[in-house]
Amino acid sequence: MAKKDPFSSLRIPEFRWFLAMRLSIVLAWSMQFVLIEWEVYRLTKDPLSLGLIGLMEIIPAISMALFAGHIVDQKEKIGLLMKCFSGLALISVLFCVLVYPKSMEAFSKQTLLFGFYALVFAGGIIRAFLIPSVFSLLGLIIPKKEQPNAATWSSSTWQIAAVIGPALAGFSIGWVGVFWSLVFVVFCVLMALFVLSRIERKPILNPKIGEPILKSLKEGISFVWHSKPILNAISLDMFAVLFGGAVALLPIFAQDILKVGSEGFGILRAAPAIGGLLTMLLATYIPLHQKAGKKLLLAVFGFGVCIIVFGLSTYFWLSVVALFLSGVTDGISVVIRQTILQIYTPDHMRGRVSSVNSIFVGSSNELGAFESGLASKIMGVVPAVVFGGMMTLGIVAVTAVASPKFSALDIEKDLEEN
Repeated sequence: MAKKDPFSSLRIPEFRWFLAMRLSIVLAWSMQFVLIEWEVYRLTKDPLSLGLIGLMEIIPAISMALFAGHIVDQKEKIGLLMKCFSGLALISVLFCVLVYPKSMEAFSKQTLLFGFYALVFAGGIIRAFLIPSVFSLLGLIIPKKEQPNAATWSSSTWQIAAVIGPALAGFSIGWVGVFWSLVFVVFCVLMALFVLSRIERKPILNPKIGEPILKSLKEGISFVWHSKPILNAISLDMFAVLFGGAVALLPIFAQDILKVGSEGFGILRAAPAIGGLLTMLLATYIPLHQKAGKKLLLAVFGFGVCIIVFGLSTYFWLSVVALFLSGVTDGISVVIRQTILQIYTPDHMRGRVSSVNSIFVGSSNELGAFESGLASKIMGVVPAVVFGGMMTLGIVAVTAVASPKFSALDIEKDLEEN
């Protein structure tokens, strides 16, 4: 059998531009979210306020996701992404205005919080269109046979930005302050817009242009429901992220429990992303799509164990290791899930399927942040994190028993048969 080339998809020039675009926009997004988390908690000292940040983004992201998926399948992808990036650039500029020192002095705490939440809400609207547009564009750039390799590199690029973004945000708070950190976020968004312009516009492959929206949405939901590999993968990941959302509470652990300040916060925030990045890079050499179902279940189980250890830890470096290993297991989960989505989704339905996925998985990060904030308000920070980890273990057990066919899923065999 011929040896697989771990760099095969990188030999496609437009895919390299795609990765540069994704790196820039995710770096901006991840930095901005951390900076706003820090500033909101500094103003309120209330863990529920952190949960509200996630809630403000999730409401428009969920409510508009299916509509956005329909639009993405009907429209040209590059143009849609340019509009999304322009909107994100405007939002980042307005965040800069809010955290400018003179603005912080002029506005009341309530006014500032309202502004933060309003801009996060607007970002959630853009996100509903951004995620399915990026997913669909990747499918148009990469041939089918290269998609497992491309999905791994795409996920790795996302993870690189997720490593650099939170760590850079945490350190830059102490180095240059929140305002100049957000100025850099604006630069990253503009860079993503420039790189995107280097990719040629792609044809619209949907044969049903002008199809009534309700019929289109019904078709997308029906496809996901009847495609068991996709349904099980996104359901499992959704519940794991929903109940394992300890990352949203990191400002509390950094400031009040571990007492490590902004630099320690940056290390904690980056630890899971570093673990995920190393796993994803390794996955380019050791593909994870063999026996994918069993590997995904084991990865999510390991993630739950790591979250429990983190919640119980009172030692900084033990907490860092637990978060690092949670990133390793989550990295395995991300690669397998993205490969499942790319392989089993037809080109003309990528927007709608990605939107359903964003409801299940993409939005579960923010919904998990709200759940963690609310649970910590009710039962305390540490019990809330441990409870989330235990719930994750329970979800894995239920999935393994209820879906034995998913446990036996092997993507490589399916590709060979087709």
